[in-house]
Amino acid sequence: MFPLKVYFGRQMIWSDDEIKGKILHKLARFGKFEHSHTAVEHLQKGFPKDMVGRVKETITDLKKEKILKVKTTNYGEHISLNLDMKEKILEYIELFLKK
Repeated sequence: MFPLKVYFGRQMIWSDDEIKGKILHKLARFGKFEHSHTAVEHLQKGFPKDMVGRVKETITDLKKEKILKVKTTNYGEHISLNLDMKEKILEYIELFLKK
């Protein structure tokens, strides 16, 4: 997939890799590695409301790529970063930070 940046007026539409980078950067900043986890709903904060559906799809993609570890609790699904995939995590974060 080619990262595309499309502008409509002043609003920029993010590529999927940039969304992944922002999600992973947020988890890394808050130290959510291995046994420290957070609710999936918290990752949608900080994105425009019209992007929430796309962010949910991106989180699902990150789970499929095994970048995010899932912990199922009786009060919802929690996730953390998988340190075995740190090269891929850093790649996405660097792409986001270049933006």
